[in-house]
Amino acid sequence: MSQLPPAIFLMGPTAAGKTDLAIELSKVLPCELISVDSALVYRGMDIGTAKPSREILAEFPHRLIDILDPAESYSAADFRTDALAAMADITARGKIPLLVGGTMLYYKALLEGLADMPPADPQVRAELEEEAARLGWQALHDQLAAIDPESAARIHPNDPQRLTRALEVYRVSGLSMTAHRLRQSAQSTEAAASGRGQLPYTVANLAIAPANRQVLHQRIAQRFTIMLEQGFVDEVVALRSRSDLHAGLPSIRAVGYRQVWDHLDGKLTFTEMQERGIIATRQLAKRQFTWLRSWADLHWLDSLDCDNLPRALKYLRTVSILG
Repeated sequence: MSQLPPAIFLMGPTAAGKTDLAIELSKVLPCELISVDSALVYRGMDIGTAKPSREILAEFPHRLIDILDPAESYSAADFRTDALAAMADITARGKIPLLVGGTMLYYKALLEGLADMPPADPQVRAELEEEAARLGWQALHDQLAAIDPESAARIHPNDPQRLTRALEVYRVSGLSMTAHRLRQSAQSTEAAASGRGQLPYTVANLAIAPANRQVLHQRIAQRFTIMLEQGFVDEVVALRSRSDLHAGLPSIRAVGYRQVWDHLDGKLTFTEMQERGIIATRQLAKRQFTWLRSWADLHWLDSLDCDNLPRALKYLRTVSILG
């Protein structure tokens, strides 16, 4: 058995049933839960993020939920720092960290570390914002496509935060964001080959999703409809009432929130908002599946199976997570 302490990653697409399985595991194992979700970090964003209820969180606390105001930003680097601290605290008390959520970049950052990107440069950022105001964001996206086509393919012209950051990285360091990440990947491969893992834990990788993709699409549509019935629009109205929140913030760009915001701006009818919210959630699930298909040593569970808890426990024993 490895001398490294155990940890469990419970991953999967949105609406797959990750939280339910995490709670079932925590009932029978000495686990404490850590949320891996870029939207659940925000206070006051409960309905549209499908945040576990107050009753569930009271009985089964999750680290890294409700830790930020929606006006604040939260990066993969921030998550890695917070998650490592939470894991160390849980391990020190003889428990097993169980990380549950669907923000795959956070898992990757935690497992492999992050590329050594240059810090933000206010002067360069101001120059980029001035160019955007003068030339338009499409012109800046064209610049990015010329120097870093891989990043340009990932970043939409209407995503000013990520577009600005990608150009800022290049102007400050002389290397594209893709080049930084390739260098980090090479370092991670070298570390793995030499036995120097980036994460000091023995990790069991679990993923849950319906085997039939159409079932997941139905779940996504049903859940979004239920969110609207529960008052999702009113939740966004409350956010819009704050003068410091706007559509360009990471919190408001979260799936579902941006569509409701556009509806309240008069850009979408209610029906259009509902349709686009469901489509955007399905696109999120597709991106999550793309990440998961390349994930090493991943044990899949079918959301529709009635015996996922014993199946998960059997796997955890197989990989020596459990004694």
